Amino acid sequence: MRKIGVLTSGGDSPGMNAAIRAVVRSAIYHDIKVVGIKKGYEGLINGDIEDMNLSSVADIIHRGGTILRTARSEEFKAERGFQKALNVISIFGIEGIVVIGGDGSFRGAEKLSQAGIKTIGLPGTIDNDLAYTDFTIGFDTAVNTVVNAISNIRDTSTSHGRANIIEVMGRHCGDIALYAGLAGGAESIIVPEVPFSIDDICKRLIQGRNRGKLHSIIILAEGVLKDSHEFAKQIEEKTGIETKLTILGHIQRGGSPTAFDRILASRMGGRAVELMMEDKTSRVLGIKGNEIIDMDISEALSIKKEINKNLYELAKILSI
Repeated sequence: MRKIGVLTSGGDSPGMNAAIRAVVRSAIYHDIKVVGIKKGYEGLINGDIEDMNLSSVADIIHRGGTILRTARSEEFKAERGFQKALNVISIFGIEGIVVIGGDGSFRGAEKLSQAGIKTIGLPGTIDNDLAYTDFTIGFDTAVNTVVNAISNIRDTSTSHGRANIIEVMGRHCGDIALYAGLAGGAESIIVPEVPFSIDDICKRLIQGRNRGKLHSIIILAEGVLKDSHEFAKQIEEKTGIETKLTILGHIQRGGSPTAFDRILASRMGGRAVELMMEDKTSRVLGIKGNEIIDMDISEALSIKKEINKNLYELAKILSI
């Protein structure tokens, strides 16, 4: 292995820079040249590529986002765009590519591998929606961002005697809502994987008010409801408790990564280079029981993600 590339694709997540740093420095340590591919697969098609050195990744381990930038590429999915990417790979003499991103990014890596390009995937997504790994890079930071927001909102909620609905990201996966709701002491957690009853939620709010509770927090995963504003109105009408909605949005994607995410990204980045040196391809990295694992991309993507029911039940018990 003489030259590898590294790219970030799809939605950004805190810790991507730490992963880039680990890939670049591990490669250089083993006398492998490394190039940065900007704007994901779009940059691969357009040849937006630059040589990376030790200084290229200095002072980035603590920064959110990605210095390589990121984009979603419809052109890469088409045969013509894909062939352009293969031509660029050949022109630049790239023998392997480390792809940092989510499931869509992994499918692109799988496609490259099938065309003879060695690929290793690192799970960079705040959603934690990849079932083969316990945690993805950026998830822990996003959860901590939400927990901090819960604490801030609880202060003002207590002052006014309100209920607050906090909508968090996660697409079809409720892990951010579940983990942040448990850590933040939310009264109710609404996730796409578990059916809910608005009457049960209202009952909890009324019971809390009757025992003198001054505030209530409801964590809502995005995508569960068509209209979260209307949901807040229904809660207020049914309970008589003033109910406010806060949509956190992309604030969850930004910010300095936690120590956990920095360490996870560094471990995975270093291992990705080792797998390249072992002539492995079409593998994705994950963490199970605090051990870094690797798995075939197709196998990893075929595993269905399920919510941690035990954790969900614990959150309900502790919020009585």
